[in-house]
Amino acid sequence: MQEQAAISALGALAQEDRLAAFRLLVTHGPLGLPSGTIAEKLDVKPTRMSFHLTTLERAGLLNAQREGRHIRYAVDYEQMKSLLSFLMEDCCGNNPEICGLSHSNILKSSSL
Repeated sequence: MQEQAAISALGALAQEDRLAAFRLLVTHGPLGLPSGTIAEKLDVKPTRMSFHLTTLERAGLLNAQREGRHIRYAVDYEQMKSLLSFLMEDCCGNNPEICGLSHSNILKSSSL
């Protein structure tokens, strides 16, 4: 992942409703959820949630698929893995085992 893409993704996640939506969608796998359901589950007005979901999509963290009048959002797991890898790239002087983490374990735990 390029630095600018990481900055964009982290900036998109740096807001309470967007972070909550992303975390909710991670738990729903590749099928994701319709935007209205996300808004309802997080008790956020639908128009406000649409704005936040669009921000996450533009940052490359979500995929959107139109289903009639509704839009279904799902996490782009490859982008999420790229972001996690970017963040861990230089961990502990390129020795993430010092931190109790390994690059491969992070990728395994983030996949569905």
